[in-house]
Amino acid sequence: MTDGVARTTGEGTAPAVSERAVFRTDDPVVLRAFAHPLRVELLAQLDELGEATASELGELTGQSVANASFHLRQLEKAGFIERAAATGREKPWRPAHRHRSLEPDPHDARSVQESGVISAAYLQHEATRLARFFATSATLPPEWVSTVTFTTAGFWATAEELRALGAQIQHLVDAFAGRGTDPALRPEGAVHARLLATLNPELDHEDRAGAARTRRAGSPAVEPG
Repeated sequence: MTDGVARTTGEGTAPAVSERAVFRTDDPVVLRAFAHPLRVELLAQLDELGEATASELGELTGQSVANASFHLRQLEKAGFIERAAATGREKPWRPAHRHRSLEPDPHDARSVQESGVISAAYLQHEATRLARFFATSATLPPEWVSTVTFTTAGFWATAEELRALGAQIQHLVDAFAGRGTDPALRPEGAVHARLLATLNPELDHEDRAGAARTRRAGSPAVEPG
């Protein structure tokens, strides 16, 4: 699970070779190596599949094998993925760590910017997935329909309260940790599920609200016909 600006689950279906369970970095150079829509998509696919070859990932992402291979090598250089054991002529790739923490350095504008690019790319990936899901949601068995939620909210909170809320959400998700790699931990009837959660302050909220009030005040009244 990554923290900070980008929050994504990195637990795949196959164990990683690396003994490091969590990959942590706020280095803008490393983040920039990941801050590319296709690289985010490739790693998201590997998180889902556990491991896959460049040919398989190219087909899944609509890319040529050569282009997929190039971006996979860049992810390897940055430490995000590694080679898995060969199963044939082509060696598959897999995530190098079970979780990633990409919390930016709040005092480094480049670190914050690159983490934001990664978050935007993950959001696009999740938006595409959700659009696909809702387009076919009528096929859900009745007992699963009420498990689907879509919630938005606007509220006033301090920086400390937002950080605490983010930690509470993470704590809730941590209760399911390990089930991706150890089926024995899954209770009977469990299926794979997804959570997309974002928190962000709106520091320009009052300015935008004030501008809207000014526009309304300057608009001539229109009598109903």
